[in-house]
Amino acid sequence: MNQYVINENATILEALRQLNSLSGQMVLIATDQCGVMTGTLTDGDVRRALLAGVSLSAAVKEAMHRNFKAIKTKSVDVNLMRKCRMTGIGILPHLNEDGTIKHIYDLTKTKSVLPLSAILMAGGKGERLRPLTLNTPKPLLEIGGKAIIDYNIEALSLVGINDITVTTRYLAEQIHEHFATPIAGVKVKCVTETQPLGTIGAASLVPRDKEGNTLVMNSDLLTTISFEEMYMRHIEEQADVTIAAIPYVVSVPYAILTTDGVTVNGIEEKPSYSYYANAGIYIFSNKLLDTVPSYSRTDATDLIEQAIDKGLKVVYYPINGTWIDVGSPNDFKQAQDLMRHHNDLIK
Repeated sequence: MNQYVINENATILEALRQLNSLSGQMVLIATDQCGVMTGTLTDGDVRRALLAGVSLSAAVKEAMHRNFKAIKTKSVDVNLMRKCRMTGIGILPHLNEDGTIKHIYDLTKTKSVLPLSAILMAGGKGERLRPLTLNTPKPLLEIGGKAIIDYNIEALSLVGINDITVTTRYLAEQIHEHFATPIAGVKVKCVTETQPLGTIGAASLVPRDKEGNTLVMNSDLLTTISFEEMYMRHIEEQADVTIAAIPYVVSVPYAILTTDGVTVNGIEEKPSYSYYANAGIYIFSNKLLDTVPSYSRTDATDLIEQAIDKGLKVVYYPINGTWIDVGSPNDFKQAQDLMRHHNDLIK
């Protein structure tokens, strides 16, 4: 963080040297003697100051930009961070109440800081992928030289989610060993089911805050979902559950009759019907997750149906991008081909 900070009384020449040493975003954050942020400085600010007659020996405060963007709330303002990223702002400071610097975000590396914890379900046997999963748990199968689950850990890290727990059962020791080393800078925690608890039951084994929300997802997915947009939908709708969904089209290869009793009112040749299918990614309120029992099997669909029956608000978020459930040999091959094509494009 210190590489981006400079005292407002330092000379512009010193600031140029510091800017030149940066390998990332070319911007400095100016502070006063008490460490309170007072402005920002870029090489463009310096250039404009020099053209206006300011000398290289003048103080940074003579050239800095005082109308700066910063997070000034106690928790991260996700909306502000998103707007700054979309307008090309690369460095965004988070300030304490007294104006001193709490944290500096590089928006080229951290897309957002979502106030979510995450649980990745990794306890299944992956039987449809045998023999690949006879000795390797499905989340650790490699695609493009990387374990499937690691793509999801990296994606969560990019949006500032670093409280991540993986639930395990089948070949659990391999997954625990895999996460003995941090992934994408995240120290991932693991908990093991002592009995099969379904697709959401293991969430009962994970400690959480009473308030707030938790993202729960299957660990064997490859997806480009925007976790930020999904979170914004959840908050804007004041939802108890938000379900990520993918379009699913059913094509009927026959002419379908519309009937009333034995009377035919119409006929439609080979119609297609569009639906939204569950993508295995959810945001749950922590209060709802706290109702999941730790002693019996609970599937995510069971919990969602219970929420609907109780009159809680359940909404969906449509995925606009890639989503592959790596559940069969064909899915695995498709994912391999997709990643191979992606790697060829970036060479």
